[in-house]
Amino acid sequence: MAKVSVAEIKDLMKSTGVGMMDCKKALEANDGDMDKAIEFLREKGLATQAKKSSRAAAEGIVTAVVNGNVGVLLEVNTETDFAANTDDIKNFVNGVANTIIEKNPADVEALKAETISGGTSTVGDVLTELAGMKIRENIVIRRFVRMEGVLASYIHNGGSIGVMVKLDTDLSAEQVAAIGKDVAMQSAALNAPYLRREDVPAEVIEKEKEIMMAQMAEDPKMASKPEQVRAKIVEGKVGKYYTENCLLEQAFVKDDKMNVKGYVDAEAKKLGGSITVTDVIRYERGEGVEKKEDNLADEVAKMIK
Repeated sequence: MAKVSVAEIKDLMKSTGVGMMDCKKALEANDGDMDKAIEFLREKGLATQAKKSSRAAAEGIVTAVVNGNVGVLLEVNTETDFAANTDDIKNFVNGVANTIIEKNPADVEALKAETISGGTSTVGDVLTELAGMKIRENIVIRRFVRMEGVLASYIHNGGSIGVMVKLDTDLSAEQVAAIGKDVAMQSAALNAPYLRREDVPAEVIEKEKEIMMAQMAEDPKMASKPEQVRAKIVEGKVGKYYTENCLLEQAFVKDDKMNVKGYVDAEAKKLGGSITVTDVIRYERGEGVEKKEDNLADEVAKMIK
């Protein structure tokens, strides 16, 4: 068995929500390979579906702005929550969002070269002055997406999560605004990795089937059943995977008697038109950004000793 570090154990605990000793054993059994350790834990029934390897860590603001048929979803990071809540940062974020809508820059570097909306300086110059002279923190324009069409958005908890939804419809934007917002709120709450089942890669489904088969092999009640019977059971369970991981197939949070697609179709029928959700983009503040290490590593080290 390979010797594993405290940091590796800590990362696996964060990724799976599984206890320290089980994570330690999983890493040792798989020579420190994180992906194999996660799969190992899932096969043992200790982890259901692995969390993202990095949780939201950095501070800042996620905002969504829609102006007519153009919208932007934007994330700007700061070092502290205090800085993110200042008027200087909020005004900067709004200015940047409007600049993206007006100028349609290709990426963050191109955005920094544009004159900020309503001002005379470039976005990059305003950012430098804000970080160096006023806020005195590192400020990062991390990412953005600009969309065109019939759009709806939702911002959760003052900017911790933002979602932009694009709809294909023969109805007016005003008619479908509330429906689009409901879909955005669903995405914010349950964070489905895929919009529809057709978006799920075939290799992901095959891996899920392998894990389900391994889980049944560990279950005394299922292990004795013929493999072909277990294979049929797995095929049935794949349907549950879709309902948990595809936004349009998830149970609608406001009425779990229907799924999200059923809700959208029903509302479209009431309005005498058609509505199709064609795209959903979700940003979670600090998602995947490393933050200053907390005391978890020290706590794990003490437990090992």
